[in-house]
Amino acid sequence: MFCFRSRFFLKSRNLNRNLTLNSQDYYLIRKNDMQDFMERCMLAVGTKRSHAQSLAKCLIDADYRGHFSHGLNRLDMYVRDIKVGTTFSDREPQIVKESGATGLVDGNNVLGPVVGNFCMQLAIRKAKQIGIGFVVAHRSNHYGIAAHYSMQALAEKLIGLSFTNTSPLIYPTRSKQRTFGTNPLSIAAPGKDKDAFVLDMATSTVAFGKVEICNLKGEKIPSSWGADNNGKPTCDPEKIINGGGLLPLGGSEESSGYKGYGLNVMVEILCGILSGSLYGPHIRTWQTSSGEADLGQCFIAINPANFADNFEDRLQDLMDYCRNMTSIDEDKPVMVAGDPEKKHMELCDERDGISYHVNQVKYAENLAHELNIKAPPKRL
Repeated sequence: MFCFRSRFFLKSRNLNRNLTLNSQDYYLIRKNDMQDFMERCMLAVGTKRSHAQSLAKCLIDADYRGHFSHGLNRLDMYVRDIKVGTTFSDREPQIVKESGATGLVDGNNVLGPVVGNFCMQLAIRKAKQIGIGFVVAHRSNHYGIAAHYSMQALAEKLIGLSFTNTSPLIYPTRSKQRTFGTNPLSIAAPGKDKDAFVLDMATSTVAFGKVEICNLKGEKIPSSWGADNNGKPTCDPEKIINGGGLLPLGGSEESSGYKGYGLNVMVEILCGILSGSLYGPHIRTWQTSSGEADLGQCFIAINPANFADNFEDRLQDLMDYCRNMTSIDEDKPVMVAGDPEKKHMELCDERDGISYHVNQVKYAENLAHELNIKAPPKRL
């Protein structure tokens, strides 16, 4: 099987033995250079240029916003799926059922970001016409960070929501079987002067990619993140990656993990059940190319102008109130969803580059070697 990730992690585990985390463990790579590299990787395996561009934009947005689990870290998965033919690049998504406010889309098994962009733009058009657009898709694939789609509504002063189901990685409360995916959700709502509330979260305690990043760095993790192959919480990321799984948001039953489990199923209803895609335990195993993923996704756009007046003013007032609350730690101000990402983007702009761990850079260089393309330029 064509699998860059397995070879890379074997190498990274050896690198991690002598790893000490300091500024020398990170390289800066300019955003445009990394985005270009991502696009060239996809073109190297025969991806249609417009599809490669959509994917690269989605992945670089994740890294730029600080969600490294869903940017460069995921690139080889998309490369593999195009190369082995389990994801297509010679077709486009299609509307199969439609009303004034709703749409059902067949993703035609193309790259997830291509399906996501198509559906979100359809939802936005409907919301601008009649106040709300509600679009679901089947036969889609991994689509990156959920906020990449919800935030598209902000440019039109709309509220955007995005959801997707994923491969089964989560142990439901009291279960020994991995049954549901991380099933993320996102909502983006516009405030004043381009300010916005942007929530993007998994319904597991963390995304699986964050466990991978910690393993790459040789770091232990909180026991609330995941469990070993017997469903027992563990602090060892390798035990989660090799046969274990994640815990729902909240962790164990004692810490209200059943609430995360409930949110997880909510996303599954909106995505897998409503769209007619695969769902829950029927979705293919994570990081395999055994067949079509057939993921279900949901995209909603809402026009606040169809409701009470002054939505943006009222939301801005609420966000400002939260930010101005007295913090328990003067060095850590109270934030609202989207603020940490905004700060990360500002830092990247100041540095004229995104900071990647040395093992992530090595991974990119290994991938470039495999595809016989040039790696992105780096600097300390």
